[in-house]
Amino acid sequence: MKHYQLGLYEKAMPGTLSWREKLKTAKRAGFDFVEISIDESDEKLARLDMSTAERMALVREMSEAGLPIRSMCLSGHRKYPLGSSDPAVCTRSIEIMEKAVRLAADLGVRIIQLAGYDVYYEDSTPDTAARFLENLSFAAMLAAQSGVLLGFETMETPFMNTVEKAMRYVKLVDSPYLQVYPDAGNLTNAAVASGSDVCADLRMGAGHLIAMHLKETMPGVFREVPFGTGHVDFKTLIKQAWSLGVRRYVAECWYTGSPDWEQDLALAQKLLSGCLNKEDLRC
Repeated sequence: MKHYQLGLYEKAMPGTLSWREKLKTAKRAGFDFVEISIDESDEKLARLDMSTAERMALVREMSEAGLPIRSMCLSGHRKYPLGSSDPAVCTRSIEIMEKAVRLAADLGVRIIQLAGYDVYYEDSTPDTAARFLENLSFAAMLAAQSGVLLGFETMETPFMNTVEKAMRYVKLVDSPYLQVYPDAGNLTNAAVASGSDVCADLRMGAGHLIAMHLKETMPGVFREVPFGTGHVDFKTLIKQAWSLGVRRYVAECWYTGSPDWEQDLALAQKLLSGCLNKEDLRC
């Protein structure tokens, strides 16, 4: 019996594929679910306004493909951050949060990964951090109403690039519906840059880690690094996360036009499931 779930980030596949094709492709490659992307593009944000009929159709697609969508990467807050000093942007950020929780509930998504930014395209200040905390508390209340978990992604910026920093806000909000969903690649880069211990940082989230992004990085490079060509020690990080109770993982990678992209997905699944299937994880 397998004791974990390994999902695939939607953007690992060509955007031209239909949902049925994406789900079947992920299943063919050996993944257990897909993580839907709601990024800052108008195309992805429009998903938040899907009609009831469209939502029901997508649920049917999951059933017919035999693979569900079970997590959401909500990076749309990069453009519309919860801590923005612009009232109109702040209003939009809360609207995005409300709609994302509703969509998650309708699709059966269990976890929404939140971008750990107070702001992104402006300078962080005590005011933006305070506004972020205030709106975050509201977001946790929305999630609680719908029974959907929120988890902070540890990011590439200093505001929240470690589990320790994410835990500060988890403790301040103090809701079981706001936890941490760390990114192995971003954590590795933060640890290398500061000379700290990435596993020690993971342990700072004991009891609050709900999933983990498995992403390859190199020093200073946070995206589109092929698995096995960077510096992330997946075996060690997965073993540490496993010991802390993490049983849901997502392979985060990107389709970049390679004609061998399906083979790349199969290789990523083999590499990561190989780490997750190690006998020493069961001890």
